[in-house]
Amino acid sequence: MSDEDRFDRLYQAHRPDLERFVRRRVSPAQVEDVVAETFLVAWRRLDDLPTDPRPWLFGIARNLMLRSVRSTGRWHALQVRLAAEPRPATEDLATEVATRTDLARAWAKLSVGEQEVLALIGWDGLSAGEAATVLGCHVGTFRMRLLRARRHLLHILDRLPPVEARPTRPVTNGALS
Repeated sequence: MSDEDRFDRLYQAHRPDLERFVRRRVSPAQVEDVVAETFLVAWRRLDDLPTDPRPWLFGIARNLMLRSVRSTGRWHALQVRLAAEPRPATEDLATEVATRTDLARAWAKLSVGEQEVLALIGWDGLSAGEAATVLGCHVGTFRMRLLRARRHLLHILDRLPPVEARPTRPVTNGALS
């Protein structure tokens, strides 16, 4: 098989996942650039292609995003966009809103590193081994980070004060109270 064919297969098989991975971490204007640059690096390193290229591609993209962050002084590479996630079907809208509000509030209190570890597993669907490859660490190290991030998230959720609903004023004969 030619290099072009190998690359075309790689591109077709992994572009959607890579784009979703990048989209959750950078502004919409940067997504296409990061994905294109990731595949450029992959083309140049085609002989280094591992058996499972998905975490390898995510690692390349992550390094490109981090390099961009360092050069511009912004930390947009690791933002997780909760609003972009599909909503699960639920019968009780109030419960869904409260759960999403609590999770968003707790998520904001996590460190960027904790958010990244949880996102790699929860949103990107990577295994611990794959996520460790993305982060460039040992599997055991990643699992410890994941355990600590999960515990911290649960700790924050347990201690969040309830969101108070705004009291509604009854309307009497069209007059304001």
